[in-house]
Amino acid sequence: MLEVIREGGIARVVLSRPEVGNAFNSELVARVTEAWNELEGDQSVRVVVVTGAGKHFSAGADLKWMMRMKDASEEENLRDAEATARLFHLIYNSSKAVVARVNGAARAGAVGLIAACDLAVAVERATFGLSEVRIGLAPAVISPFLVRKMGVGVARRLFITGEVFGASEALRWGLVSHVASAAEFDQTLDQLVANLLVCGPQAVAAAKSLSVAIAGMDLAQTERYTASFIARLRRTPEALEGMSAFLEHRDPSWCERK
Repeated sequence: MLEVIREGGIARVVLSRPEVGNAFNSELVARVTEAWNELEGDQSVRVVVVTGAGKHFSAGADLKWMMRMKDASEEENLRDAEATARLFHLIYNSSKAVVARVNGAARAGAVGLIAACDLAVAVERATFGLSEVRIGLAPAVISPFLVRKMGVGVARRLFITGEVFGASEALRWGLVSHVASAAEFDQTLDQLVANLLVCGPQAVAAAKSLSVAIAGMDLAQTERYTASFIARLRRTPEALEGMSAFLEHRDPSWCERK
């Protein structure tokens, strides 16, 4: 159902329900949440790569699971939905660099999962779709991440049409950061991960929190906040090591070269 593969500073989280297109159910949500909390507490993990087993990335929510919830109370449905929402927020707020390896089709909640990641590499044949409206639903818990990633206009269009779109559109709309042919797919991913492993892990975490914080501020607020932010950051051991390494023409202590 879920595989977590570690290699140096990289952890690969593999959704492994290929018989149902790696669709999410309550058990998979719980397993990914548990694994994510463990990885978040592991300082040796620098980059987390999320992907799907087999030919698909993920079909989103398992409809058989969703149908079973019709007999549950509103409170039970709320708890179930909150567990899923909590997972997306965990991924979005992770201190690690998070990369989606989009190896095939992504639908509904899986598109939101990609949006919650920092970066995404998609194979050219990958397709995407927010299909919720076509079965009488809406992309609720994933909507904040999609709006932030693609903007209100594009997200609203995709929310209400349920249309399927390809990797080139996903790149143009900002959902994915890289598109590669099947032959160059993993090479592109590996190069992206290698680039992340030369960055300071605390600096990556700080940069991620900075982007979230300033998005909710007006320009006047950012002046004091950003000045205080960099004043604190440049006195940290990691920043001092990084600047010293640059001046001494050497790699900093955290640098992992593959």
